[in-house]
Amino acid sequence: MDVEYVDVKKSDAELKRMLDLSGGRREVPVIVEAGRVTVGFGGT
Repeated sequence: MDVEYVDVKKSDAELKRMLDLSGGRREVPVIVEAGRVTVGFGGT
């Protein structure tokens, strides 16, 4: 399994991508696996 770590503090484009995936939530981690998005450690 390939894993990509992205530091959203260093890239405005990656921050926007994270916010798009998370529905605007500023919570990490945002995990995308097989098209399914999981936000935060609680898995919501």
